[in-house]
Amino acid sequence: MTLITLIRHGQTDWNLEGRIQGSTDIPLNDTGRAQARAAAVRLAGRPFDHVYASPLVRALETAEIIARELGLAVPLITVGMREHEFGEAEGLLWDQYRERFGARHDDVPGAETTAQLTDRALASLARIDLAARRRSAPRVESVLVCTHGGVIRALLEHASGGTLPAPGERLGNGSVHRFAMDGGGLRLLDAAVV
Repeated sequence: MTLITLIRHGQTDWNLEGRIQGSTDIPLNDTGRAQARAAAVRLAGRPFDHVYASPLVRALETAEIIARELGLAVPLITVGMREHEFGEAEGLLWDQYRERFGARHDDVPGAETTAQLTDRALASLARIDLAARRRSAPRVESVLVCTHGGVIRALLEHASGGTLPAPGERLGNGSVHRFAMDGGGLRLLDAAVV
């Protein structure tokens, strides 16, 4: 088994504007950097073996800040944990998105479906779990993964059988969610934002 703590990246200017980022590579702003440091404070005292991050700069910088604050090694990149690809919706304000495409992500031209996102993220976590078990068996490894709101939302929905997150619930920048993975199966340990 591998304990997996997912952390949403800190705030960007596009988050602040209510703009859809998707796979567009937008950096953290100063508030986002402060949120990453605050997440590190909340995580201090818990043992972590490795830090992973989406390759998008906002998640990678969040992971680098947390790793530095906790005295951990440089984050490893995991491409499968990048944000939902929104296709033609990237760069739109959320109100513009809803006006143009409605509420269904799966209907946006050029966007990946929620099922594709979930499968990609689960495959990435399965690779992390396999590497952890090879390194540490029989000891349980604990890893941090800095990723994105859409990825965390998809994994919460998957692990909870569709009951979480609550409709309309926003996953805050710097939020923390805990899971366990054992041989490919993902289980939710703590859905609360820490």
